Amino acid sequence: MPSAAERTRTLVQSTCSAVLLVPGLRRLPSEQLTPLARTVGPEGDVFLELPAGSPVVRAAEHARAGEPEAVLEITDVAPVSVPHRVRGRAWVSGRLTAVPGLSGPSRTTLRLATEEAYVDDLWGARAVRPEELGAAAPDPFLEHEAELLQHLATAHGEQLRSLRGLLGGRTAGRCPAHLPSVVPLALDRYGLRVRLCEPTGQCYDARFEFPEPVWDAAALSYAVRTLFEAAAR
Repeated sequence: MPSAAERTRTLVQSTCSAVLLVPGLRRLPSEQLTPLARTVGPEGDVFLELPAGSPVVRAAEHARAGEPEAVLEITDVAPVSVPHRVRGRAWVSGRLTAVPGLSGPSRTTLRLATEEAYVDDLWGARAVRPEELGAAAPDPFLEHEAELLQHLATAHGEQLRSLRGLLGGRTAGRCPAHLPSVVPLALDRYGLRVRLCEPTGQCYDARFEFPEPVWDAAALSYAVRTLFEAAAR
């Protein structure tokens, strides 16, 4: 499974919704507190690009030493239609400083010197140290996961439903009308997670791990095809 640090870094560098929570600026519209870009440095610090004239940038540029404190809050929502779509959240807290010269015109880069990080997602909740965040690698499919899940949901519904056969007694012997629907929920280099929804409205997740971690599109395609073939037997 991906480590908590890997999951946190993946969320930080993804396109998931994110907002900066800064004391004194909480009443601003969320779009003024949303970074335009997010990256993680080797020490675990988070670099955020914002419009040069934003209130957050002004607060960082005119702050006294040690201020302002801020929390980057990231919310991960499933890119497919599924009950309970929030897959997880991550928080990175620290102090903001402006870093001149890193951004293009009309943008400013802020450095969030990470003091604490925390992730609470489908795998569970755990704190992450700054050095763990800096050393972790984001999932190689973070830029394409949404597209891949949407493709699975729209073009491979029959193969997804066949995965119910790998769940043993939970679905064995049931008539088709009472079988749960299957929606792809999450995908990473280690495996595929689906959400099964019963006709009664109850939902539960199943995780199908690949035989070995995959790192590129060709290996991922082979791993998913192998999974579907196993379900079809």
